[in-house]
Amino acid sequence: MDKTYYPRAADLQHDWLVADASGQTLGRLAARVARVLLGKHKPNFTPGVGNGDYVVVINAEKVIVTGKKLDEKMYYRHSLYPGGLRSISLRDQLARHPERVITAAVWGMLPKNKLGRELIKRLKVYAGPEHPHQAQQPEALMADS
Repeated sequence: MDKTYYPRAADLQHDWLVADASGQTLGRLAARVARVLLGKHKPNFTPGVGNGDYVVVINAEKVIVTGKKLDEKMYYRHSLYPGGLRSISLRDQLARHPERVITAAVWGMLPKNKLGRELIKRLKVYAGPEHPHQAQQPEALMADS
């Protein structure tokens, strides 16, 4: 009888990838980034193990959405005080904090548990084309991965 392979911490290798969001659809980009964060593109993928890679997303302000989402999609937060519900449209959120749009989209595709909280820390999103992770020598994230 064969034993099930379970990767150890020494077996895991986390690469750095960079994704350019300019001209890409928000949901398709977020799905691709979530897949890489989870490690589903690797042959040693194991559910419940964070063997994915680090992902740097640049040009977050140039992401596109289809339909009327710019005005109809809303982001909500609550201050936990009575009457403390605040909302902001996607158009305003892209103008003020474009990195939060991609982070929220990717977070919606990750598991909501300890693993998901660990994986979202490996996502680095920047509004412009510059990022401080040149020392890690990130490779380009391909469209098929």
